[in-house]
Amino acid sequence: MGAQSFAERTQEKPPPFWSNPASWIKEQNLGRGYWVFFFAAFFYDAGFSVYFFLFNLYLLDRGFNDRSIGLIGGALTLGSLVGTLPAGALASRIGLRPLMAILFVAAPLVNSARVLWIWEPAQIGLAFLTGVVMSAWGVSFLPAIARLTKESNRSSAFSLIFSASVGTSMLGGVICGYLRRWLGLMGIAMQAALVKELILLVACALVLVGLFPVFRLRIPPEVHHEPAIDLSRQRGWSLRKWALSPFLLRYLPLMALWSAVLAAFTPFANIYLSRDLHVPMEHVGLVFSFAQGIQLCAGLLSPIVTRLLGLVKGIALTQAVAAVLLGCMGGARSGTFAITLYLIYSAAQWMSSPSLYNLLMNETPDRERSNAAAMTLFCNALVGSIATAGAGILFTRFGYPPVLLGLAAAGVSIALLFLFFIAPLLRTAPSNPTVNA
Repeated sequence: MGAQSFAERTQEKPPPFWSNPASWIKEQNLGRGYWVFFFAAFFYDAGFSVYFFLFNLYLLDRGFNDRSIGLIGGALTLGSLVGTLPAGALASRIGLRPLMAILFVAAPLVNSARVLWIWEPAQIGLAFLTGVVMSAWGVSFLPAIARLTKESNRSSAFSLIFSASVGTSMLGGVICGYLRRWLGLMGIAMQAALVKELILLVACALVLVGLFPVFRLRIPPEVHHEPAIDLSRQRGWSLRKWALSPFLLRYLPLMALWSAVLAAFTPFANIYLSRDLHVPMEHVGLVFSFAQGIQLCAGLLSPIVTRLLGLVKGIALTQAVAAVLLGCMGGARSGTFAITLYLIYSAAQWMSSPSLYNLLMNETPDRERSNAAAMTLFCNALVGSIATAGAGILFTRFGYPPVLLGLAAAGVSIALLFLFFIAPLLRTAPSNPTVNA
C-alpha cells in the first residue's frame, strides 16, 4: 500500500524543467498577470544587473578607491533604509502598480546622473537618492508576486523571475568584457572608461522599456480574512500596523545579518578579481556571464532543494555552502582558483534568495505583506549600509583574505541560527486562498 501510494505520488509530479521546459511552465499554472509582471521584472533586472556589475569598475577607472567606493555603496543602502518604510506606506496608499510606474522612470534617471556626475560628494548624494528610489522595487516586487500566484506555485514563480534576470545578464557580461575590443575591430577607438559609460547609460535605457508591461499590469487587490478590522485605521503610520509577529521578530534580524554578509563582499567582488588577482577586464566580463548562467540553473534548482530538504533547511544549507566558499576565496592565490570559487559561491548564495523571500511571503498574511517586505528591506538596508562602508575600510586596511575569512565565519553562524530559530515557528497551513490571475 505504501509503495503504491509512493508510485502514485511520483507520477503526479511535474517533469523537471530541463527535460521539458514548456510542459513544466504549463504545469505551474501561472496566469497572465504573472507573465506581464515577469516581463516588467525582466527589463528591470536585465538593465540594473549589468549596471551594478560594472559601476564600481567604472568608478575605479575614474580614480576612486575602495574606501570611496565603500562610502558610496553605504550611502546607497542607507538610502534604501530611509526610503523603504515610506515606500511601503506609499504602496498601501496609491497601490503597487502606480508605485512601480514611478520607479521605472525615476530609477533610470537617477542612475544615469550617477554615470555623468563624477565628483565624490555628488556620487555619495546620488547613491543615497538611488537607494531611496529603488527601495520601492522590493516593496512592490514581493507582494505583487504573492498576489499573482498561489502558495503551491509561488516558489516556482520566484525562481523563474530570479533565473530569467540572470539569464539576460549573461549576455550583458559578455558585452561588458568585449565591447571595447569589438569597437576597436570596427575602427572605433574608445577609452575603457568611456566604453563603461556607454554600457551604463544603455542599461538605464533598458530599464525604461519595462514601463510598457507595467502599464498593462493588473494586480489583484489584497485579500482580507478579518472582516471586523477597520481598514481605514490600517493606513498611515499606525504603530499597530508595524507590529512584529513572532516569526518576523526572528526572521528580520537573521535576514538582515545575512544580507550584510553579502553586502560586505558583492560590491567589491569584481574589484578583487580585477585589481588584486589581476584578472583582465574581458575575463571579468566572462566570469560575470558564467556566474549569471550558473545562477540561472541554481535558481531553477531552488524549488527542488526546497522539496527535498524543506524550506528552512534548504536556506540554511545554501547559506552555509556560500559562506564556506567565501572563506576559501580569501585564501585563493591564483585568479583561476578564485574564479571557480566565486562561480560556485554565486550559485549557492543565489539559491537562497528565492527561498528566503518565498518563506517571508508564505508566513505573512496577505494584508501585511507590503509592510513585511518594507520592514525586511529596511532592516537589510540598515545593516547593509554599515557593512558595505565598513568593508571598504577593512579591505583597504587589512586586505581581502582576513576580511573574507571573517565574513565566512559570520555566514556559517547565521545559517545555523536560521535553522534553529526559524523552523519551530513555521505554520502548518496556508494563510491565503488560491489566487491565480
